[in-house]
Amino acid sequence: MSEIRHYGYIRVSTKDQNEARQLAAMKDLGIHERDFYIDKQSGKNFDRPKYQLMKANLRKDDILFVKELDRLGRNAQEIKREWQEITQEIGAHIVILDMPILDTRQYHNGLEKLISSIVLELLSYMAEREREKINGRQTEGIALAKESGVVFGRPKQTISAEFEGIYEEWKQGLITAVEAMKRVDMKPNTFYRRVREYEQQA
Repeated sequence: MSEIRHYGYIRVSTKDQNEARQLAAMKDLGIHERDFYIDKQSGKNFDRPKYQLMKANLRKDDILFVKELDRLGRNAQEIKREWQEITQEIGAHIVILDMPILDTRQYHNGLEKLISSIVLELLSYMAEREREKINGRQTEGIALAKESGVVFGRPKQTISAEFEGIYEEWKQGLITAVEAMKRVDMKPNTFYRRVREYEQQA
């Protein structure tokens, strides 16, 4: 009989986010660092290299530990599909540390399928509705801010009288573009962007 392996799956949404909290939880369980799988990308789907590698290594009766359900993923339908594949097709266990009821080791005689399915359905639904609510609030906030005159993105710089004069000289062929850039102290991309802005205003 092969040895039962314990795996820890960790995910943060961006490379700037810190996975220390999830790592600490896995170390507290005594999981060896070689059995940590860490992805630094969105949880919108399961097309993640470390997750896929971890799943390929899972065998029957192995145990996959995840700190929180949304670290596993954020799409309710895909979470359920992955859950079913791991627990029923591979025959491994999943333990969501922050949600003790989602620990498939504690259910037997077919109950694990029923209990996990019901709880997962509810939690996934709640997580997805919460995300939609947050996105909706962000959209509303941006719309209200725009109505109030808030401008998003890089603020346009005002065109100075000096720039206008040098622009006219350049446009009439009295000076070269290089000379014009030097006199307004601008790099080429900045100069031509300002030219476009000025010409659009004219």
